[in-house]
Order: sequence, then C-alpha cells, then structure tokens
Amino acid sequence: MEMTTDTINRLHELSLEAGKGKVITVDREHFAIDGNGDVCLLKPQNLSDTAVEVTTLMGVVDLVKSMDERRAQNLYIQVKSPTKVIVFGHLDEYGRREQLVRAKAMTPEIYYGNFLDQEQMNISLQSQFEETKDRNILLKVIGNLKEEAVRNASDDGVSQAVTVKTGVASVDQVKVPNPVGLAPYRTFNEVTQPTSNFVFRMREGMKSAIFAADGGAWELEAMSNVKEYLTRNLDEEINSGHVIVIA
Repeated sequence: MEMTTDTINRLHELSLEAGKGKVITVDREHFAIDGNGDVCLLKPQNLSDTAVEVTTLMGVVDLVKSMDERRAQNLYIQVKSPTKVIVFGHLDEYGRREQLVRAKAMTPEIYYGNFLDQEQMNISLQSQFEETKDRNILLKVIGNLKEEAVRNASDDGVSQAVTVKTGVASVDQVKVPNPVGLAPYRTFNEVTQPTSNFVFRMREGMKSAIFAADGGAWELEAMSNVKEYLTRNLDEEINSGHVIVIA
C-alpha cells in the first residue's frame, strides 16, 4: 500500500492524539498503535482458505483452464516439492497472494532403511517401484534365496554374494549388484518416476533393506518432470502470459 506525504503526516498527527493501545482510521484504512507507540496497518482477513484440493496434475490443469473469472489476471503455479503443487492468484493491495489450488500427490509409504523379510520385500518391490532392470534382478535374487544363503554370504563391503536356487535341485553363487537403480513411486503418477541409486543389503533370516544413496538428487528431477508436464498441458495459457509455472 502506497501512502502520500499528506496521509503520512495525518497518520502521525492522529497517532499522537490517540495515544497507545488505540485504533485510528486514515483514508478508510485502519491502523493500530501498540504499547511502544508504533503504528501498524490492520489488514482485513479476507483471504479465506478456499483453495481447491486435488491429488493429480490433471486436476490442476483442468481447474486452471476453467477459471474464466481469473482470465484477466496472472496465475502462478509453483512446484513446491515432488508431491506438492500450488496455484496462486495475483497480488492484492497488501502484497498477499490467494491460494486457488493445492495438489498433493498420493504416494505409497516406503520403508527405506528397514529390513524386511523375503515376502515383504518381494511385495514392496513389485507394488511400490516401477519396473527397472535392477528391480528385476533383486526380485530374482530374493525369490530364489535359500534359507542359509545370507548366513553364508560373502561380503566385500560393497556387494554381497549369496547362494540361490538355479534349478530343481541345483544351487549357485550370484553377486547382488550395488548400488542398484530403482524408481519408487514418490511423485505424481502422470510423470516419469525418477530412477536413483540405492544400497541393497541382506542379513541373516533372509531379510533385506534398501537405503537411499543419491543425496536427494531425485527430487530436482521429479520437480523438473512435474514442471514439464504442466508446461506441456498449459502451453496456450503460458504463451498468452496468463499462467507462469515456477519450480
């Protein structure tokens, strides 16, 4: 809010007259005088939380395209994280932006760093990860482990070699790759799930675990994928200057 010199002078005069702990009005704006004699603008609470909540990127696209009442205003789409997108309106006179749409991706809870038994790890890899070459290798190793395999495994600190069944009555030593490239479901389903490195470890009891090993680089890739999706599906609105996508 910009004030003229006359308004500032009038505000100063009224604040001296009113004293501390009072509310004064200048040019239809309300100001409070605190215990130190400082004056602050009282902003109206008219930015109610009316944002539409969705779980998909297509929901964001559909809502933005249907906001005819906002056609004369700029809309800003911020990719805040791999699982969160927010659509903001234009600045009001107090420098605030109204949230119009909030998108939160529905992703499974994956237990990184927890040792799971053979069946639990098998289910997790198949239901919570996209198919990759390394995922298929891990499934083969886990599915064919012998009971004593991990107990007798050789370990060089990086990769483990375990005994697995290779036929009806035969066994063999196989080396488990490390790190492994896996693509968990951890962003919106409409975009490609980033593949990143994980450390795969096994221990006695036929239990195994995966540990993230990419330093969080996957998040930048996921956010870039989300931005690319929104840009592609809102190209007309972006080219006209109506929509700005930020990641």
